[in-house]
Amino acid sequence: MRLGVLDIGSNTVHMLVVDAVRGARPDPAASGRSVVRLMRYLQPDGSISAEGVDALLEAADRAAALAREYEVDESLALATSALREATNGPEVLAAIEERVGVPIEVLSGPEEARLTFLAARRWHGWASGRLMVLDIGGGSLEIASGLDEEPDVAVSVPLGAGRMTIEHLPDDPPTAHQVAALRTHVRGVLAEALGEIKALPRPDHVVATSKTFRSLARLAGMKVAVVGPEERWRMERSQLSDWVPRLARIPAAGRTELPGITAERTYQIVAGGVVAEETMKALRVAEVEICPWALREGAILRRLDQI
Repeated sequence: MRLGVLDIGSNTVHMLVVDAVRGARPDPAASGRSVVRLMRYLQPDGSISAEGVDALLEAADRAAALAREYEVDESLALATSALREATNGPEVLAAIEERVGVPIEVLSGPEEARLTFLAARRWHGWASGRLMVLDIGGGSLEIASGLDEEPDVAVSVPLGAGRMTIEHLPDDPPTAHQVAALRTHVRGVLAEALGEIKALPRPDHVVATSKTFRSLARLAGMKVAVVGPEERWRMERSQLSDWVPRLARIPAAGRTELPGITAERTYQIVAGGVVAEETMKALRVAEVEICPWALREGAILRRLDQI
């Protein structure tokens, strides 16, 4: 079938169109995304502002147009932390559903982690052994670990790069005090949240997904030689620790001159780097490999398994 997956995230609204056959690798046919940066539209009462709703609906219209252009047979629509937590989330979701013509599945944080873990497991295979997956979104951080396609533990904590930027790094560039305070906050949240993950056996392989991790790896990591045309990256914690303080001293506009830092991520890459570094420290992870598959691919694989 030709399958469309609409991912309404905290930073982007992304429509991925694939030609999908059970037992085969999903073959991308088209992809379109709109940068919304939804966290900046959150109001003090927890609602999304009218301007933010308009931006979401415009993005939904573009996604629906792409699905029509490529004659999608079936569409899936997913929403994650920003809409899940917004006080006017149900009303906004209803308006988007009317535009795209399909119901939107609102994922919990652990459900996000499980779908992303499924995608990473299929990509890296059984030879990767006990797998741990780290995923930094705009609103939350997901961590999952296990031996099978269903993780033994899947957790989600409100440490997304966009959320941490708005709550802790208001200045551009942030002050040293603001960055230090963010580190203290991240360490405190992780100390309370990682008990189940730390109780598991040590992973054989640790991988990271999300645009934040990919951007950081392109900046601070190293390319790995692999078969095929796709680039693959690894990043050591020591490399990340070296770059985060330097990133924090550069204004957002100047960071786009660096490799891997795009205009849509530049405002939140410092917070993302702090969360990534502190998460790797807390879990005693020395190196991560970047996995090109994540939540959308996990949703596709789950749907194909159901056919």
